[in-house]
Amino acid sequence: MKLFSLLVLSALFAAMLVGGCTGSKAPPSQEAAQNASLKVIGLVGGVSWHSSSEYYKIMNKQVNRQLGDPHSAKVLMYSIDFDDVSDQVKRAQPEDLAQVRGKMVDAAKRLEAGGADFVVVGSNTMNLFVPDIRSSIGIPVIDISDATGKAVKKSGLRKVILLGSKIVTEHDFYKDNLEKNYGVEVILPNATERDYINSVIFDELCVGKFSNQSRDNIVGIISRLEKEQGAEGVILGCTELPLLIKQKDVNIPVFDTTEIHATAAVDYAMGRG
Repeated sequence: MKLFSLLVLSALFAAMLVGGCTGSKAPPSQEAAQNASLKVIGLVGGVSWHSSSEYYKIMNKQVNRQLGDPHSAKVLMYSIDFDDVSDQVKRAQPEDLAQVRGKMVDAAKRLEAGGADFVVVGSNTMNLFVPDIRSSIGIPVIDISDATGKAVKKSGLRKVILLGSKIVTEHDFYKDNLEKNYGVEVILPNATERDYINSVIFDELCVGKFSNQSRDNIVGIISRLEKEQGAEGVILGCTELPLLIKQKDVNIPVFDTTEIHATAAVDYAMGRG
């Protein structure tokens, strides 16, 4: 009997050793498998770094919230020196934009070479160059105006204000995409207001200055367009504007394009885009 017991124990011990040597173990958890399959987000940042830091924070918080601790997003960022482009973008003249276009394409190429699975350009203004970037790299680019258009359409609102730099409000790429592809009627500030908002963006927000007076003035523009043109919501079409203006400041729904774009990037990285 003792001999039989010893033989059984020996067999069990041998089985344990074989299992350990062959690497037999429990299958990976669903969360671990999902994290392993996360795509690498390529973020063109530095336009400006104040909003880029918001992108990074939002992306990591959302992945962490969905997968649990200690998960975080897989993000590869190429951050340009904003001084190289700020004056040209503020002026928004065709001769200036050719230089900026080259820098944006170069940034995206660096992200692709570094292993990014797709690219987001962390700036409404710089999404002007998405067509050029798409034709220059072999990985997808998530356009901020597409992400915003989907969010507005999902809300059911049909008539919204578009605030942003002069490139956003005076070039057709953003407005046309919202109207033609998402059925959104876009309301723009008048020329004087557009100049003022452009100045606040580049002279204040992009250098980390946040003024209560500027907030009040821009909220006043929103209120005027709500009352006079029946605006139902407002798109903060500059990734710095959500640093200044919050939902609590405005009577109508606010579309925070930084949050919307970062969320679209996370959705795509997790296979839902």
